Amino acid sequence: MIILIAAVAENNALGKNNDLLWHLPKDFKRFKEITSGHHIIMGRKTFESFPKPLPNRTHVIITRQKDYVHEGCIVVQDLESAIAVCPKNEDAFVIGGGEIYSQSIHLADQLDITRVHHSFEADVYFPEINSKIWELTSEIFNHKDEKHLYDYTFQTFVRKT
Repeated sequence: MIILIAAVAENNALGKNNDLLWHLPKDFKRFKEITSGHHIIMGRKTFESFPKPLPNRTHVIITRQKDYVHEGCIVVQDLESAIAVCPKNEDAFVIGGGEIYSQSIHLADQLDITRVHHSFEADVYFPEINSKIWELTSEIFNHKDEKHLYDYTFQTFVRKT
């Protein structure tokens, strides 16, 4: 299965200046639990926003730079090549950025969204989730607290058949 996983604001904002717009520790924990042991597909800028590769995951980096290499990572030129290097019988997670989400949403089987209940100024946005194509199958609301500045909801969407 191809699964897009993202934390998305009410106005579909994802980030600004190659950085996140919020800090939600429970979302980071959920992301780690869901993606550990799997292939994660991302654009080069998303990869370079990490201080180091994420542990216990196979990184597939999409870049137009022909000579780009990073030890321990698979580097490809396009989304189709990224999907092709992932095992067919396992889940593969698309983790960003905005352009990669836009290219892959029509190929995805599932969306795992953390909906941050606030709007932000951003320079990268998640594509619209079309209710004619996607069915919301799970929703878990979380109140803001001392570690989470915003209310947020874990949402799972599956492609309608």
